[in-house]
Amino acid sequence: MSARPQILELKQRMGRSIVGQEAVIERLLIGLLANGSLLVEGLPGLAKTRAVKSLAKNLDAGLSRIQFTPDLLPSDITGTEVYYQADGKAAFRFEPGPIFNNLILADEINRAPAKVQAALLEAMEERQVTVAGKTHALPPLFLVMATQSPIEQEGTYPLPETQLDRFLMHVRVGYPDEASEAEIVRLVRSEEAAVAEAAPGPAPVPQQAVMDARKEIHAMQVAAAIEKYIVDLVVATRSPERYSPELRKWIQVGASPRGGIALDKCSRAYAWLQGRDHVTPDDVRAVVHDCLRHRVTLSYEAAAAGETAQKVVSEVVKLVAVA
Repeated sequence: MSARPQILELKQRMGRSIVGQEAVIERLLIGLLANGSLLVEGLPGLAKTRAVKSLAKNLDAGLSRIQFTPDLLPSDITGTEVYYQADGKAAFRFEPGPIFNNLILADEINRAPAKVQAALLEAMEERQVTVAGKTHALPPLFLVMATQSPIEQEGTYPLPETQLDRFLMHVRVGYPDEASEAEIVRLVRSEEAAVAEAAPGPAPVPQQAVMDARKEIHAMQVAAAIEKYIVDLVVATRSPERYSPELRKWIQVGASPRGGIALDKCSRAYAWLQGRDHVTPDDVRAVVHDCLRHRVTLSYEAAAAGETAQKVVSEVVKLVAVA
């Protein structure tokens, strides 16, 4: 069986247990296929945790949930060297932390101080963890999904720009519509009724399907015009005066080269999910907000005027033409 039908089957299974948040499911799969990590921001109860749990349930992958709190230590995430004795011999042995798994849910990541948040930096970028001078590789299938609430400020530690830049996408989750709300109530009711008579579900999708999909996405052709469009979008955030004086007032710091890399990876993964073997400008526009909103630092004037990164990126998309 080829990779795409299996990934679409995975998407369909997730959709049965997550109602009204199709965009979250799609972004989670894009992050998985593009081999990146996601920062998911939304109010409580909007299926952020449920989404990654559903992915772990329907994919042959392990899940670690790390609840970030102010008293958490970096070693609680990465693991530590433990002194032990056996057969009259003493030695230090590395005990892996929860980061050594396929899917990592970093719940309420902004509730832990910077030194704990930084424990994820090496893992997210280099797929390895260094403890006591020794480097330990992480699994080939690895994804971090970090969550945070947009309204909680008390007792939180905002993520620094260097850490935000490590996330492939910053996904915003909104409320479901009225029809979906009613369906959610019915879904939870049916799940509660089915607990007593639970039957074994279908076999999970194998990890090899994700690896095969990544190979197909990596081999996808990207036209020179699309590459230039991606570059122009990123450069517009760094040199906004070329496009609009107002945009110049709004943007203080533009996107890093990781912004262009993220756009390239995510647009290819998005096009692949749509069944195309090439990337179109619409594919780039479909993911541009998730790839750039956390990489653009707004100026004081923009904040005072109530402008948001979402609106600024939308303005960039409006001003930058496809060559």
